[in-house]
Amino acid sequence: MTDRVCIYSNGTRHFHFSAEDLVSCCFYCGDGCHGGSPDMAWIYWQEDGLVSGGNYNSSQGCKPFSFPTCEHHEPGYTGNSTGGKKPCIDYEYVETPECLKACDDSYGVVYEDDKWYGQKVYEITGEEQIKAELFQNGPVEAVFYVYADFFNYKSGVYKYVEGDFVYGHAIKIIGWGVEDGVKNWLVANSWNTDWGDKGFFKILSGENYAGIESIIIAGEPLPTDKKMKI
Repeated sequence: MTDRVCIYSNGTRHFHFSAEDLVSCCFYCGDGCHGGSPDMAWIYWQEDGLVSGGNYNSSQGCKPFSFPTCEHHEPGYTGNSTGGKKPCIDYEYVETPECLKACDDSYGVVYEDDKWYGQKVYEITGEEQIKAELFQNGPVEAVFYVYADFFNYKSGVYKYVEGDFVYGHAIKIIGWGVEDGVKNWLVANSWNTDWGDKGFFKILSGENYAGIESIIIAGEPLPTDKKMKI
């Protein structure tokens, strides 16, 4: 959503949507901080709108994230983070924040006035259609099956070798390419820059590998001069 506003405004608007506003206030999206449905999140953006908000301690936007960055699976997953972050497993049972429909006092904007809505939400199917969407409109959201060996990914095109299925995981596809003759999607993960290839990974494309091409969701924001619904 944040990418789409920037792209549709030709780079003139840098509105960072608040993750906390979404997980705490969209009651039909799923289980708050513990997971949910990507398509419902996009529909919430279209129907209810979202306010701005940056990362923890950023003082950016209406509702910045209230939890500090934590280590996902490496190295802090075992409790020995070298980056000074606690392992995310320490926050596994933290309650989702209460839905507060108010901006930080320092922001100086009324909550409802800060909301930005989606104009439309849609799904994309097929490798070529996904590529066309990426080229024309920007990154898309996808979901794929995570297996235990994925946590140890470092570089190259990921391919399952061993380990149990762990969970479904939502990520952002930002491009495509070919590496050593293997077609792949370039994907941004949400596990910080010290995981994987500086926070990114590649995975086979065109084969619906690990279900990554099964659910592709994107949307268009309302125009910059009409960000509020009337």
